[in-house]
Amino acid sequence: MDEERFARQRSFILEIDKEKLVQRQTHLTHHGRREDDAEHAWHMSVMAYLLREYANEDIDIARTMVMTLTHDLVEIYAGDTYAYDAAGQADAEDRERHAAEQLYALLPEDQGRELRAIWEEFEANETPEAHFAHAMDNLQPMLLNDSNDGGDWKAHGVRRAGPAGRNAVTRLGSEELADYVEGRLDAQVAAGNLLPDDPADSQEPVAQMNYVDK
Repeated sequence: MDEERFARQRSFILEIDKEKLVQRQTHLTHHGRREDDAEHAWHMSVMAYLLREYANEDIDIARTMVMTLTHDLVEIYAGDTYAYDAAGQADAEDRERHAAEQLYALLPEDQGRELRAIWEEFEANETPEAHFAHAMDNLQPMLLNDSNDGGDWKAHGVRRAGPAGRNAVTRLGSEELADYVEGRLDAQVAAGNLLPDDPADSQEPVAQMNYVDK
């Protein structure tokens, strides 16, 4: 065993345990507590495996699952930014890129390069695997919100245009799943759990929230 290499791997493994401390805005099913980043990543990774038959293109499911498991590790340092927080989104990319530099430097150089490349691939969203990973990233919180009578959408005054905009990215990965989401958004508007679109609105997110730090 290369002791120095193993020490760096061990350091990274212990550092990413902090992902369990990063709280998201989305609540667990049955109106439970807020989920953390690690739970979100685990959930969407299992979803990717189960739902891969709905991908628009053939995908490398192993690479996609690694992408879903690691895509939010940078939030250990950068914090979680709520999807409909326009102010927080403004500098999210800079915060996350700085965090990536810190985090992947902990690993042996070859593994740091490998995982950084997978994260960059997710961020660029140009490959079939990244398209499907993004579809899971959008679908997972939508399913939780849908199961909770739109609780998080109601709490933050979100209009249909918010999740519908994210669903346009979902469509790159799966037309079938995007069609399903459209139907559920309509149902949530009809139930009064999601605000309808207002033609007078500029389509900017309604909620203005600070990102959740670790």
